[in-house]
Amino acid sequence: MSSSARPVVTRIAPSPTGSMHIGTARTALFNWLYARHCGGKFLLRIEDTDRERSTEASVQVILDGLDWLGLHPDEPPTYQFARAARHREAVEALFAAGGAYRCYMTPEETAAERERARTEGRAIRSPWRDREAPGDDRPFTIRFRGPLEGETVVDDLVKGQVTFANRDLDDLVLLRSDGTPTYNLAVVVDDHDMGVTHVFRGDDHLSNAARQSLIYTAMGWDLPVFAHLPMIHGPDGAKLSKRHGAQAVGEFADLGYLPEAMRNYLARLGWGHGDDELFTDAQAISWFDIRDVVRSPARLDWNKLNHVNAHYIRLADAGRLADLVMDVLRRRGEAPGKTDRDRTLALIPLVKESAKTLIELADLTAFARLVRPLALDAKTISQLDGETRARLARLALALESVSDWTAEPLLAALRDFASGEGVGLGKFGAPLRGVLSAGYPAPDLASALAGLGREESLGRIADALR
Repeated sequence: MSSSARPVVTRIAPSPTGSMHIGTARTALFNWLYARHCGGKFLLRIEDTDRERSTEASVQVILDGLDWLGLHPDEPPTYQFARAARHREAVEALFAAGGAYRCYMTPEETAAERERARTEGRAIRSPWRDREAPGDDRPFTIRFRGPLEGETVVDDLVKGQVTFANRDLDDLVLLRSDGTPTYNLAVVVDDHDMGVTHVFRGDDHLSNAARQSLIYTAMGWDLPVFAHLPMIHGPDGAKLSKRHGAQAVGEFADLGYLPEAMRNYLARLGWGHGDDELFTDAQAISWFDIRDVVRSPARLDWNKLNHVNAHYIRLADAGRLADLVMDVLRRRGEAPGKTDRDRTLALIPLVKESAKTLIELADLTAFARLVRPLALDAKTISQLDGETRARLARLALALESVSDWTAEPLLAALRDFASGEGVGLGKFGAPLRGVLSAGYPAPDLASALAGLGREESLGRIADALR
């Protein structure tokens, strides 16, 4: 039966040869959304056949990246290298059926044929395609016996119908001379055996879809439905690179973005549902259709990402945010303790409206984690003249009488004190802020006092007046 009639199975198939790129993350997201939308399965395959470049550390980067994004496969990952025997078995079956042939060209002869094919504007064809085997033990590869005429059509859900002339498609090497399978062969066998019905991947694989379609047909297997996604470019329209600030999933995590914000933002990179910018996972799953992905490259927009992230920071639980800020501090080389978390937790509800990232949230709460006595900044020291010190001493006495140490009663107490002194809040607000924060970023005075708590606030004022 056709792939469209089978239960939907999508997959993400990264190579563990480095970091997990944001483009791979978006591809994973689209595969996950479509599988969830259709009530199907989302699978993971690690394409680790490049043994020189594939590392355990890179595999873990992939697993950690998907876990952080919240894109959990429905089955344990498949490792491509472990399936080499199955790949060889499939090639042997294809060879027995006449769909492949042994090629005895040496590396030098192959290079010469490649150059001739390039010059003549055609695909590589081996002279051994229709020859008898030489009858000796010289090494050989096994090549796919591709059609010489006609066309291969890829019905792509994003690109539309894309036609390839078969004369332009090489007789692919399926097995190298050492018996190891090549990429296009392994992908077809793995996708077939995993029951993959829909292959969504980057548009750099579009030409592979034609070659793989020929292999599927020669094997007598149902073709999957293809969709090739456009690239993600940087803000300047150029290919995304390090100069744009981040390109790997782990880098976005380190920059203080929440996974739910990344899912929301990545979903909008090339796909959308009307004018909706902010939506839940449930809404994205309900609305998502791969046919709605646009054909042109998407652009990373830091301002939009920050806007989305700020939204999710506002929605997030304060306890979770406090733990994440502690993670930020640890990445900075600090060793936060329970007191640091408690002070951060108390302050987060008062400042999170102003934070676009967890880094900013850590900075906005940094003053609460300072250890007494504070090393006051030069500006604050210059403001602590005799009159101001006397006024702050009277303010401390007034604050001691506040029974409800929360922002609203504290603001009322500050205003009452200013009125009693016959001055505006600005007359003592700046030095008070400096005494409480030592020049670090801080919210309004009432919120700063509330976040620090009674004992710490009065203690910092007392320290400054000694």
